[in-house]
Amino acid sequence: MSRQRASELALSENELVMTRDELDALKDQMYVLHCALNDVQTDLASPRQTKETLLEMLGWLIQAAEPIAAASLTPAIRS
Repeated sequence: MSRQRASELALSENELVMTRDELDALKDQMYVLHCALNDVQTDLASPRQTKETLLEMLGWLIQAAEPIAAASLTPAIRS
């Protein structure tokens, strides 16, 4: 089905189609991860970290990364 649709749209094997909403959601998730990385880098520049602050930073990074890691860029079958 997806190959047929790609052929209809004259897409190469390296191109894909995604909705604006899907693209916006992915951009939002990437922005959150970018902010988390910046926050952690800034916090790590402080001279001394406790176990609790390091765990908090790690938790923030994991929370920001999970939606991107779980995102699927495989073709969805729509009816």
